Amino acid sequence: MTKKTPVLFIGHGSPMNIILDNSFTRSLGALGKHLPKPKAIMVISAHWLTKGTFVGCMEKPKTIYDFYGFPEKLYETTYPCPGASEEASFVTGAVKKATVKCDHGWGLDHGAWAILKHLYPPADIPVFQLSLDYSFNEWDPKPLQYHYDLAAGLSELRSRGVLIIGSGNIVHNLGMFDYMNIAAKSFDWAVEFDELVKSNLIRGNHQDLIHYTNMGKTAVLAVPTLDHYLPMIYAIALQEKNEPLLFTYEGFQYGSISMRCFQIGSVP
Repeated sequence: MTKKTPVLFIGHGSPMNIILDNSFTRSLGALGKHLPKPKAIMVISAHWLTKGTFVGCMEKPKTIYDFYGFPEKLYETTYPCPGASEEASFVTGAVKKATVKCDHGWGLDHGAWAILKHLYPPADIPVFQLSLDYSFNEWDPKPLQYHYDLAAGLSELRSRGVLIIGSGNIVHNLGMFDYMNIAAKSFDWAVEFDELVKSNLIRGNHQDLIHYTNMGKTAVLAVPTLDHYLPMIYAIALQEKNEPLLFTYEGFQYGSISMRCFQIGSVP
């Protein structure tokens, strides 16, 4: 391929989006039709947290139902795509900032298949996941700069036709969300932080996004844990100088979950 594959960040929100028809899920369907069909897809999901970094090297990744108490229809839904063992193995040698090992036991968690179900419904594109190294030192995960530098080593995948997707949420506070009302009014602090992130994304100011606590008091409420914020760091680390960034969806669900999505790179 002469042109690099775009990079996506998707705010995936609740597992209920798997079966819901709303503006967010429709935006994913439209995006999948707009993008060129990739050779393979690599997802960095907020829901695969490991000690060390791993890639899924299995030939047939299983559908993981890593959620509880939802309607039975969710557990009857599958995403039977093939794996991408060749591309996963390539990653183990391409990343120089960390040791990346093959994993054969994970599969696809809902951070991956819940969005792919709408992006590419036929499930005919090979998919694999990259885990988030959530090693703790005095209760804090590895610094965000570590993750940013690791992600930069994945850039060659884009020249190989691999679509890289970070799947999390910029604002993700489950302690304050209104689980009974998906259309609940957004908290002021949530909107404020989301807009600050948007502004920095537009300006290409990655350092403030890495050191997000410097963006003000709203950061503590917006990012109480790093798991859902980190996939965005992986996405922006792959943005090249002067490469365009397009917001493909903006909005909130349940009052405290930002569903903001964006695309890095243009479409041929």
